[in-house]
Amino acid sequence: MLSYTEARDLLISRLSPVPAETAPLSACAGRVLARDLIAQENVPPFDRSPYDGYAFRAADTAEASREAPVTLRVIQEIAAGQTAAAAVTPGTAAKILTGAPIPPGADAVCMFEKTEFTADTVTLFAPFRPGENVIYAGEDVKRGDVLARQGDLIDPGTAGTLAAQGETAPRVYRQLRVGLISTGNEVVEADQTPGPGMIRNSNRHTLEAALARYGMQPVYLGLAGDDVNRIASLIRQGAAQCDAVVLTGGVSVGDYDLTPAAMDACGCETLLRGVDLKPGMACAYGLLEGKPICGLSGNPASSLTNFYAIALPALKRLAGWRQPIPSEITVTLLDGFNKKSPGTRLLRGKLDLTDGKAGMRLPGDQGNVVLSGAIGCNVMAIVPAGSGKLAAGTVLKGFML
Repeated sequence: MLSYTEARDLLISRLSPVPAETAPLSACAGRVLARDLIAQENVPPFDRSPYDGYAFRAADTAEASREAPVTLRVIQEIAAGQTAAAAVTPGTAAKILTGAPIPPGADAVCMFEKTEFTADTVTLFAPFRPGENVIYAGEDVKRGDVLARQGDLIDPGTAGTLAAQGETAPRVYRQLRVGLISTGNEVVEADQTPGPGMIRNSNRHTLEAALARYGMQPVYLGLAGDDVNRIASLIRQGAAQCDAVVLTGGVSVGDYDLTPAAMDACGCETLLRGVDLKPGMACAYGLLEGKPICGLSGNPASSLTNFYAIALPALKRLAGWRQPIPSEITVTLLDGFNKKSPGTRLLRGKLDLTDGKAGMRLPGDQGNVVLSGAIGCNVMAIVPAGSGKLAAGTVLKGFML
């Protein structure tokens, strides 16, 4: 079997981003930029004051001291949104408020608290350098700067920078639509009371939450039971309506594991069946008309682990992310793990930054069906194949969710 990273990279290599569109900036949080953001304007667009105070010529204060202060004549007041009525000349100053443009002739600012002033004068008690306390045009952003790259997420900083550039309808990739199918005759919807031997459909809601967390739109297609024709029909429906399809259940080797057969019946191109990964070994991945069909285990923890390891990076690639593979980090286990790992294992846990170190707390149980152990988990640790029991303090590579 392929390693999970080989499986992930194979799937990513076969996918290209969905088409782009323009969208209102106010609705673009978490969307993916479809082109580089290059500054068209300086920010700020003019030299301005960072304080309420006085603007003047630094040269006029060259000899100023507590013992020999310099007094300047105030010739005007400039508020934010106004421009100077006159230039500052030798021996004069302008009262200036935060964010107001620096008047011509002035090249320094002193805040109110460090002056003595009247309605007509201001007294300074120290020398100032040219440029002191002046925010220059382009100090935040210079025209031509590359501010964000195609494939970057629009976070609060990006949104504010877009607004500062007047980009109110940025070009973004279309929000990914992902169809969800649940298989298994034993599965009923979460709002139903299960009969004997039946279970509620937790996988649907787990994956809906996971997809929404990454800015993707889940589209629930329904329960398929253990019926090849029904599963195949829903796969076709999902491929017609969505950009990708994720199924849970029916990917092992039992008599009722029918998802691979249904994928074949649809005409899917099979990419892989099963990976060297625990939990989440059982899986089936393929392409139907270029769209990924991701068959995951019906065991909740297994399906979620495989989703994070393989399906999600592929979906990020499809959604236009520039870096769909999560960055690698190093974590120290704060709890022991008392199982051997003949194959590669992913441990879920919670990041603990006590004392400034990246530690990882493990939930009480890492079992394939223990979904509650995923509550609050935000990091995965990679246990190499062939590892024995792990003691607290073991250092592992991993990735953030």
